[in-house]
Amino acid sequence: MDELQDVQLTEIKPLLTSKNARNFQDFDCQEHDIETPHGVLHVTMRGVTKGNRPVILTYHDIGLNRELAKKYVHPCPTLQDGWHGLVLVFRIFFFLICELSPIYFSFFFFYFLDKSCFNTLFNYEDMQEITQHFAVVHVDAPGQQEGAPPFPSGYHYPTMDELAEMLPSVMTQLKVNSVIGIGVGAGAYVLTRFALNNPSLVEGLVLINVDPCAEGWIDWAASKLSGWTSNLVDIVMAHHFSTDELTENQELIQTYRLHIAQDINQDNLALFCGSYQYRRDLEIERPIVGLNEDTVNTLTCPALLVVGDTSPAVEAVVECNSRLNPIKTTLLKMADCGGLPQVVQPGKLAEAFKYFVQGMGYMPSAGMTRLARSRTTSSSSITSMESSRSRNNISSLLEGNAAAGALDSQVAPQTMEVSC
Repeated sequence: MDELQDVQLTEIKPLLTSKNARNFQDFDCQEHDIETPHGVLHVTMRGVTKGNRPVILTYHDIGLNRELAKKYVHPCPTLQDGWHGLVLVFRIFFFLICELSPIYFSFFFFYFLDKSCFNTLFNYEDMQEITQHFAVVHVDAPGQQEGAPPFPSGYHYPTMDELAEMLPSVMTQLKVNSVIGIGVGAGAYVLTRFALNNPSLVEGLVLINVDPCAEGWIDWAASKLSGWTSNLVDIVMAHHFSTDELTENQELIQTYRLHIAQDINQDNLALFCGSYQYRRDLEIERPIVGLNEDTVNTLTCPALLVVGDTSPAVEAVVECNSRLNPIKTTLLKMADCGGLPQVVQPGKLAEAFKYFVQGMGYMPSAGMTRLARSRTTSSSSITSMESSRSRNNISSLLEGNAAAGALDSQVAPQTMEVSC
C-alpha cells in the first residue's frame, strides 16, 4: 500500500484533456496553396507570428503527413461535463498502459489517436505550452496531403533539392522572417538542404532520422530488387521500422500498414519515394576549429539530431552527427522506441525541444515540464551541445543536476550515457 500511495494520479494526464489543453487541431489555422518555382505547396499555418520570433516549420517523412489524425483523434477532448467519469477511466487506463510497457503505449496511441507525422508530438501537453510562444507552419510535400489529386501522366516530381528551393516562397507568402525546423526522414533532409542554402533564414533544426548521404550502389541495387519483389507499402514500412520492429509488434505494424495503403494517394507517394531515393549527398563536412570554420560546407545553426535506439536510421544519424560542428550539434538517442520517436516518445522529445529552444534564448521563464516532475526510466545518449546553457538544461533533464555540472566541466564535447 505504501508504494501505491506514492503514485500521484493527478500528475498523470492524457495527452488530450477535456479542459486544460486543446487539441492542436482546434488552434486557429489557415491553409494555403502556395505557388513556388517548382510547383504548388500545400501548407497550414497555426497561430500567428509573435513579433520577431521564428516560426516552427515542420516537414514530414514519406508515408506520413499531418492531416490524417483528424479522423483518428479520440473523442475524450469533446466529452460533455456529465462524462467526467469516463474521462477519469481514460486517464487511469492511459497511466496503466504507459507504466506497463512502451510497446503497449505505442500500439494504444497508434490505434486510438494518431497515425500522422507530427500530431502526436504537437498534441502533447508540454508541446502545446511551446506553441503558445511560436506560430507553427506544417508543409506537405507535393501531392502528399489528404485528398490530394493524382498528378497528370508524365509529371516531373521535384527533386529533394527542388523541394528545399520551394520553402523560401512559403516564407515570403506567409511573411515569415526565420524558422526553427522540425523534419523527419525525407523532411529532415529537405530542411537540412534548405538551411545549407539559406543559413540566414534558419535559426535552429530538429532533425529526426536524418540521412545526409546519397543512396549508395549497394542500396540502389537492393532498392531496385525490392521494387521488383515488394510493393510500395512494404518499401515505406522498411524505411520507418527495423526488422525487429516489423516482426515483434504485429498489431502496430498492421495498423500503420493500413494507414499507408488506404489514406495516401499511392501514385503520389511513389513519386515522393522516388525523389528521396535519388537524393544527392548533402556534402557537409565537420569544421576544424581555427582552420576552416568559415569556408567548410556545414550547418551554421544549432541542430538537435534525434533517433530511436532500434531505428533503421541509427547509422545514418550518427554519420550526420560526425559531419556537423560539435559545438552546435546535439545527438539524442532515445531508448524504448524505434523509427518514430516523435510518436512513441512525444514527452521526451517535447522536453528536449523545449530546452533546445531555451538554449537559443527563447522561453527563458518557461516552467518545468511534466516529465521533469515525474521522471520515467529509460536511457538516451547525448553528444555535443550548442551552448553551456543548453548543456545544463538537457543534461539535467535526462540525468540530473550533478551530471549537468560534470558535462559543463568538459572542455571538448563527448558522448555520454544518461537516463531520461
